[in-house]
Amino acid sequence: MSLSAPRANHIESPYAWMRLAVSLVLMTIGGSGMYSATVVLPRIQQDFGVTRADASLPYTLTMIGFGLGGVIMGRLADRFGVVVPVSMGALGLGAGFVAAGLAPTLWWFCAAQSLLIGLLGTSATFAPLVADTSQWFDRRRGIAVAICMSGNYAAGAVWPPVMQYFIDSAGWRQTYIGMGIFCVLATLPLALVLRRRPPAQAAAPAVASGRAGAMDRPMGMRPATVQALLCVAAIACCVAMAMPQVHIVAYCSDLGFGAARGAEMLALMLGLGVISRLASGWISDRIGGLRTLLLGSVLQGVALLLFLPFTGLFSLYLVAGLFGLFQGGIVPAYALIVREHFPPGEAGARVGTVLMATLVGMALGGWMSGVVFDLTGSYRAAFINGIAWNLLNVSIVLFLLYRVRALSRDGLRTAAGLG
Repeated sequence: MSLSAPRANHIESPYAWMRLAVSLVLMTIGGSGMYSATVVLPRIQQDFGVTRADASLPYTLTMIGFGLGGVIMGRLADRFGVVVPVSMGALGLGAGFVAAGLAPTLWWFCAAQSLLIGLLGTSATFAPLVADTSQWFDRRRGIAVAICMSGNYAAGAVWPPVMQYFIDSAGWRQTYIGMGIFCVLATLPLALVLRRRPPAQAAAPAVASGRAGAMDRPMGMRPATVQALLCVAAIACCVAMAMPQVHIVAYCSDLGFGAARGAEMLALMLGLGVISRLASGWISDRIGGLRTLLLGSVLQGVALLLFLPFTGLFSLYLVAGLFGLFQGGIVPAYALIVREHFPPGEAGARVGTVLMATLVGMALGGWMSGVVFDLTGSYRAAFINGIAWNLLNVSIVLFLLYRVRALSRDGLRTAAGLG
């Protein structure tokens, strides 16, 4: 047996699992940039003397920067390895939190959130880490990607209460500066663990399996066409996903249950979303990314439908919990689809692009649901709008599954003819 390649460089080796654990921690730390603007929103409004809409702008700009940065950081990871964007992200988060904490105006704060925290910071600890993780695993790729992406939800569970504690005791500016210092000191040493490039087996699966031609024309279509369809599907499913996630607190307030109950339902969604991601990862290892995406999308549509007839407090807790269980595995499925149908050398950029589309969908869905509510005076029409977008997503996924099955049948006929 050859000893030229150390076991640590192999797919699904102990090092790969240790690397996954580090990626989970990095994503949890980097995710602080996503939730920080929502935690300090009331203080921002009070400090700068602006309207609630203006105080909400930093979150929207952070998400836009987050999405665009994912594509840029994904390309950097493809070319130089994941340690480069992650290190840049550490510096971006540190500089962004400190600059925002020192902001004299709202626009300074917005610039720090969008350009430093979103574009250069949080984005570097999302798409590049997902793409990198997918290249260190084969048989257990689904569960590995799901574990990595759980860091995004874990950040939502960890950082808001931690930041709120320090905001109440020391002030939001001091908290932001402290977060900046912590992100640099914690992230840079962890990034060094990721210096090794993906193993040779993960770098060329198409060649090893004889599927190079299939990856030249994924699903029998031009790569740009498949990428575009995946992006439209990602936007559609996340427009639907954003409806309850962004507006559940306001919805509960309108129903007379109070904002606190809505916040508890949101926490329930995100908590069960972690379980959903892990379960969906296990499922995707057995049925593939496309079928997992279809399953999650259909179940998400069912949960959205349940919001229409059930408006009691207990029933809303139940439906919110079901929604969290159903939708958590949808976004990781897109990363798996990219790895299954595109060359691994393009993973960073293509995963970053499709994940950017999910963030665009979340931003669009949150805003669109508010517009529909303003026009109709009811969230019922907003839920119906979300269901319609969810149906668009399901339609695209069914079409892609049809293409894959048709190619499989053609391949079997060709093989039989050659036989």
